[in-house]
Amino acid sequence: MRTRTAILILCLAGAAWTCVGAQEFFSRTEDPVPVEVETAYVKGLKFLVTSQSKDGNWMEGQGGEPGVVGLAVLAMLAHGDDPNTGTYSIPIKKGLDFILRRADSRTGYVGSSMYHHGFATLALAEAYGAVDDARIGPALKKAVDLILYSQSQNGAGAWRYSPESQDADTTVSGAQMVALFAARNAGLAVPDEAIRKGLRFYLDCQGGDGGIGYTGPGDSNNTRTSIGVLVMALSRQKDSSAYKSALRFLRRDPFDQAQYPFYHEYYAAQAFFQADPKAWADWNAVNTRRLVAAQNDDGSWDGNQGRTFSTSAALLSLALNYRFLPIYER
Repeated sequence: MRTRTAILILCLAGAAWTCVGAQEFFSRTEDPVPVEVETAYVKGLKFLVTSQSKDGNWMEGQGGEPGVVGLAVLAMLAHGDDPNTGTYSIPIKKGLDFILRRADSRTGYVGSSMYHHGFATLALAEAYGAVDDARIGPALKKAVDLILYSQSQNGAGAWRYSPESQDADTTVSGAQMVALFAARNAGLAVPDEAIRKGLRFYLDCQGGDGGIGYTGPGDSNNTRTSIGVLVMALSRQKDSSAYKSALRFLRRDPFDQAQYPFYHEYYAAQAFFQADPKAWADWNAVNTRRLVAAQNDDGSWDGNQGRTFSTSAALLSLALNYRFLPIYER
């Protein structure tokens, strides 16, 4: 039985399931969730719930894509409420149903891009064992198998836009790597060699300044470096010189967000959380102030990929305060 399921049973046996209980059992910390985080988070979830379509997706920006639906589902799961009977159980199940309906029954491919496939797979992995839906396990297995097959056919040992791509980039690959780690956490077999090959691609994309480039060294920025720092941390490489130099690069200007600020915050939050408690606490305090100031009255955040994506990514950058999702463990 997965740890998260055991926690749920323990909590339900004694009291109502709450995010504080999830935090205490799961992350072994007694730090309270700041009031301003909880207020902003609940407002953001209200926006996602009220704007979700009857089909389980969202009808603006990138909200119709399964990867963005996956991020929205993750934002709901990350709050820690019971996903089967709690406040967000129906929107979670609608979102997962949309993802499952978009999955190719033969290949397991979800959506029309490996970006979306990776984030949708991550959502399935984090829901597996927590959400009562017998379809999740088989769909997750097929989705993971597709990621592994795609990597095996890729000359760089990583991923790009389609399963057949022969080149690779660090952003698409980040979605697949995190999905593989989440699937491994969920109990699926993920070969060590797949992790090693994916990690090698990031090392090959690291420049002399420590930053991570897009398809190779030399065009590094904070967002790509955040992804690289996270991948290295999840790969248990925090003692390596590559990890330390990438983290130094990221710390120079941690809010240099380039073109896609919410995408950056989503990964930077996890990168700093994995780095050390103080690094994350310092980053989280600034991130919280910035997000609270930028949140719209309806609970959303504006962004160039649409409000569904921006709101989901913003919430997930705050979700480390709850520390409920297995992928958010140190």
